[in-house]
Amino acid sequence: MVRTVSDPLGRLRDMSGGLRITAGPRTRLAEGAVLLRSLAEWSKRSATSLNGPIGPHRRWSWAEGSLDDVKAIRHGLGGTVNDVVLAAITAGFRSLLVHRGEEVSNRVVRTLVPVSVRADSERGKYNNRVSGIFPGLPVSIADPGDRLRAIAAQLSMLKGSKQAVAGDALVKLAGFAPPMLLSLGARLAARTPQRALQTVTTNVPGPQYPLYVVGRRMVYSYPYVPIMGSVRISIAIFSYCGRLFFGITGDYDTVSDIDVLRDGIEEGMRELVAAAAGSPKKAARGGRKRSSRRAAPHAESPDGQAAAVRSGKR
Repeated sequence: MVRTVSDPLGRLRDMSGGLRITAGPRTRLAEGAVLLRSLAEWSKRSATSLNGPIGPHRRWSWAEGSLDDVKAIRHGLGGTVNDVVLAAITAGFRSLLVHRGEEVSNRVVRTLVPVSVRADSERGKYNNRVSGIFPGLPVSIADPGDRLRAIAAQLSMLKGSKQAVAGDALVKLAGFAPPMLLSLGARLAARTPQRALQTVTTNVPGPQYPLYVVGRRMVYSYPYVPIMGSVRISIAIFSYCGRLFFGITGDYDTVSDIDVLRDGIEEGMRELVAAAAGSPKKAARGGRKRSSRRAAPHAESPDGQAAAVRSGKR
């Protein structure tokens, strides 16, 4: 009985502490302006064919990339690893929408990107302090360099808007709701048609050294993220031993062209590598050349010839 009363009060106290404004008026005005700007991003029109009813069956495919490529892209064009990954995924969605004959000019693909809101004092603790931001992937931009810069600027702005912190504070209020009502609300939200969110993209960093199971080396590690509600496609990214592994889940009935998205992601990564190789930023650094060898997607593995068979990617 004591915990029933004290736990929600503790959550409210934590939330008020997390939202407490200690900065001066000028800083508060700047933060408010950034928040309004981040909310204005929702006014952009989104792609339409990525939402709708889903059936009981799934399609699944995968794509690959190299962390060496990501380093070369960052060296030539800037941005973070997550920026580069989202830029490649944006290229994949652009290819998918163009393949479907859907308009891409002045459109975005709204995605949920999970982010950690763990405090520095919680480093090393086993908890699940995760919230999310909702960038719009600029599928209207054809140039790979411009696409990456647009995503990097948008993510930087969204992180500065404290949207993720606000989302974490709202989650903490769940302590006030009886479990039955909370469960019913979650089910209702999953079944309610919506077009504000088209996909989920989650990037999880993995170990950069080989793992073994009963003496056998793990060569691939492809992630899987389910779909739900009216979101027909979800993408997970896992980095392992110098490679990037994309796992793409789609509704079986409405995403029969999932391979177009997969090929578009890999082509988007190649476009970024080419753009980085010829970027003025990299040329200006001249003097020392940094190798940016693009590893063949399947040549590193002893099972590469089997992985190259695309017909089995579902």
